[in-house]
Amino acid sequence: MTETVVTAARAPQSAEQLLADLSVIDRATIEASGATGVADLLVRVPGIQMVRNGGIGNTTSLMLRGADTAYTAVYIDGVRFSSQSGSGGPSWESIPLAMIDRIEVLRGPAAAIYGSDAMGGVVQIFTRRGEQAPTGSLSLGLGSNGTRRAQAGISGVHQAWDYALDIASERSDGFDVRPSRNPDRDGYDSLSGAARLGWRIDARHRLSASLLASDMDAAYDNSPRLGVDDRAKHRMHAAGLDWSAQWSERWSSQLALNTSEDRYETTPTPYLTTTQLRGLSWQNQWRLGAQSLSATLERREDALQNAPIDRKRAQNALALGYQWHAGAQHLQAQLRHDDDSEFGGKNTGSLSYGYDLTPRWRATATAATAFRAPTLFQRFSSYGSAALTPENGRNLELGLRYQAGRDAFSATAYRNRISDQVSFQTGARGCASSQGCYVSVAQAEYQGVTLAGSTHAAGTRWHASLDFNAARDGATGLYLARRPRQFGTLGASRSIAGWQWAADVQWSARRYDDAANTRVLGGYALWNLSATRQLARDWKLLARLDNAFDKYYETAATYATEGRRFFMSLQWTSTP
Repeated sequence: MTETVVTAARAPQSAEQLLADLSVIDRATIEASGATGVADLLVRVPGIQMVRNGGIGNTTSLMLRGADTAYTAVYIDGVRFSSQSGSGGPSWESIPLAMIDRIEVLRGPAAAIYGSDAMGGVVQIFTRRGEQAPTGSLSLGLGSNGTRRAQAGISGVHQAWDYALDIASERSDGFDVRPSRNPDRDGYDSLSGAARLGWRIDARHRLSASLLASDMDAAYDNSPRLGVDDRAKHRMHAAGLDWSAQWSERWSSQLALNTSEDRYETTPTPYLTTTQLRGLSWQNQWRLGAQSLSATLERREDALQNAPIDRKRAQNALALGYQWHAGAQHLQAQLRHDDDSEFGGKNTGSLSYGYDLTPRWRATATAATAFRAPTLFQRFSSYGSAALTPENGRNLELGLRYQAGRDAFSATAYRNRISDQVSFQTGARGCASSQGCYVSVAQAEYQGVTLAGSTHAAGTRWHASLDFNAARDGATGLYLARRPRQFGTLGASRSIAGWQWAADVQWSARRYDDAANTRVLGGYALWNLSATRQLARDWKLLARLDNAFDKYYETAATYATEGRRFFMSLQWTSTP
């Protein structure tokens, strides 16, 4: 059965038609990972690097193809999720993993489809949906550093209705995330939930609603004073309502209304920032034999409350798409016009072509432009500047892909150039703050090669990826901070004596912690082991050992990372 993906064209399409560089993480992979955060899972995907200021719940950044974390657009069940505070980007540490069913990672700019922010790529997150007779699930887990995890859910279909409800709780005593500041244990406490409800009105029309919410309370070491309990409290939700309609054999549409909120607060040092996003879109698709056309009308509204800032802005957009698949040839073209309430009109486009060299080998070429509007904080805070202009990107990439059953290989070379990049500079002219301000003068270049593959040999399933990435300052030629020039993964799994055994290693070369390239962060290799056993028809046992050799490493200077970590869980899933 051919897999269906939606992120590459913002509409369902067969994986066989893909021209984009895209990875899919399914539910089985998520469960076997034993991961707590979304970022801990995504860092195992080709092309992604992670920087975390401490442990779970602390500030987390993901760089897709070396691009800044703010250059990745994130959608949760079709709902846009991001922050207008600081430099922007999604708050990865606040997105819960327990109830996520599937993740699609699109590498490469996609602003011609998704608008502002998608300069490095797109991550699309899907929560669970009822698809069969009622089933229940329960999971209880214990791990190192006093970690306790519980999750429960129910999903199913009843007549014209489908539903899914999940809730999860996790606590940990944590570890000392910043030994040089305040030697203590910095734990976290999280509670999250998700709900989806669908109603099949008739054979051609369906209404659905979704909600994902999370409340995270994590300790972090900000004050050098002993006994001070610095806390970061992060709340988020993403809610959507959509109507899907099949008007004829050729014409389908989707009308969607959504909202999301990202709230961040710290104590005892008082700080509070809240971002609210709202969106309304109407997507239409026409299928004409080997061709398909799409047209989307979209409105996006962003609001930031970060005293004394209380600002809003909006973007109205029209996006057009075209796909053609005939024999060995494949074509995808996208055009989009965004009208920003602050910056006026912005046009973006992309063109991809693929040719099947053989039934198993495909060569692809893509050219794309992208843009990103500065955050409301960058414009209106005491460090802001109303003179900021949108950032602009131009990307070229070539790909080669092999697919034969369960065996796959891909190689993608890319070059993404960013101009008018917004950066914080000290001593810049016209700054309201003596400490500096944001200016639109920086340039950056992200270029590299991503290799990925998987195969089955000698009764063992193998997978591997290797990235060569040079992320540089366009003016100085220096490497951008905290991006290794080489990183990769290697893993194997097989079944022995009723157990499913797996081992993998995550490897990263050294990188610089600062823009001046003077402070070096050492390279590292993390060895991870796991074992899963089906105890009975409905019961499964998972045991996982991460960083098995207790490697000490840092992704940000002075911030510790977790050492050897053990986790075990017992999972029950009722069989319909």
